[in-house]
Amino acid sequence: MTTRILPAAGDADAARSIVALLSQLPDAEPAPPVPDSTALLDTLGRLAAVSVDELPEVVLVHERIGPVPALELVREVALRFPAVGVVLLSSDAGPGVFSAAMDSGARGLVGLPLHYEELAARVGAAAQWSVGVRRHLGRGAEVFSGPGGRVVTVTGAKGGVGTTFTAVQFALAAAASGRRTALVDLDLQAGDVGSYLDVQFRRSIADLAGIQDISPRVLQDAVYEDRTGVALLLAPAEGERGEELDERATRQVLSALRARYELVVVDCGTQVTGANATAVEQADVAVLVTTPDVVAVRAAKRMVRMWERLQVRKAEDTALVVNRWSKHTEIQPALIEKITRTRPTRTPVPAAFKELQGVVDAGRVQDLDNRSTVKQALWALAGELGLLSAPQQPGDRVPAQASAGTAVAVRAAGPVARLRRGREG
Repeated sequence: MTTRILPAAGDADAARSIVALLSQLPDAEPAPPVPDSTALLDTLGRLAAVSVDELPEVVLVHERIGPVPALELVREVALRFPAVGVVLLSSDAGPGVFSAAMDSGARGLVGLPLHYEELAARVGAAAQWSVGVRRHLGRGAEVFSGPGGRVVTVTGAKGGVGTTFTAVQFALAAAASGRRTALVDLDLQAGDVGSYLDVQFRRSIADLAGIQDISPRVLQDAVYEDRTGVALLLAPAEGERGEELDERATRQVLSALRARYELVVVDCGTQVTGANATAVEQADVAVLVTTPDVVAVRAAKRMVRMWERLQVRKAEDTALVVNRWSKHTEIQPALIEKITRTRPTRTPVPAAFKELQGVVDAGRVQDLDNRSTVKQALWALAGELGLLSAPQQPGDRVPAQASAGTAVAVRAAGPVARLRRGREG
């Protein structure tokens, strides 16, 4: 039997030495190494989307992988791809690291520098385990046909651009289309998801911060099942508790939600913290919301540049949503996309706050009339971003204006000239 092995190592020299040694193993088929955690998860996700049988039997994770730490990456792979045997490569092969690796879901630990006999034994054992799991599952292996539910993050360029409203409408649209949906408020100090939906709940995401293994029962206790069909994981009422949620805890929470829900919508607010940066990094779809004015567009540009410097997200992998657009707006979507270098969406959201004022003030945005042009645009955007189940429900129609906007000519006067002068700044 041929054993397919996928190495993940951030150091080029380490990757070459791993592949050279793997090539000496009998019946081994090493794949080209991946350089970081994002590439590893993306590669496994693409393979799993085709079939579980396309996944490698063994994944080797080097201790110097990044940006996700090695043990957390082991846990992530084990949770999302449970038919893959994960082996950790570490210069510390002591009992402490061994125990931590096993707790994270690894099937073996190999000490560095690598030795042929030890590597062959650990890889062989992990491969046998993987084959046994797949054989035992048989047809049931279809339950692992993908990396779990999808995560979409919604981030605002600045305060007041409509971030939370957009996230809430995305979640409502997905639930209405038949998807099991969770909405997470990761605006940890100023989260308003509960206020928008008139929900008060004693639990919050901060209650999951110190838990090492988030079981379905623990997650269920922290989640509020709203009557709209959306499961809510709210921000803490005491903003200072937001500091309890670090990068590790955020990864664990999102992994647990992926395993339970088809779609996880995350309201990341407008501030870059370790928690929401982790969410944006892990997201299948990252949405950035802006309004067509100078201050907001410059803030959007700062946000995507910061994500790139922090190696969180590339600008071209970010979907831009233009809120409060009209054909009379001087700054049109095409110019905003050019300035921010983000990926365009076809559907701008019209400026029609009078439609929203009543339900927003009442904290009942779920009761927004289906005839609202804002709701129609946001639900059309949800479909455009792949957040809805197909076929869509009759109420999820794309409005006539959904195909307009991004190709509209830009008038080079007033605020546009200011933006162009500051584009390189």
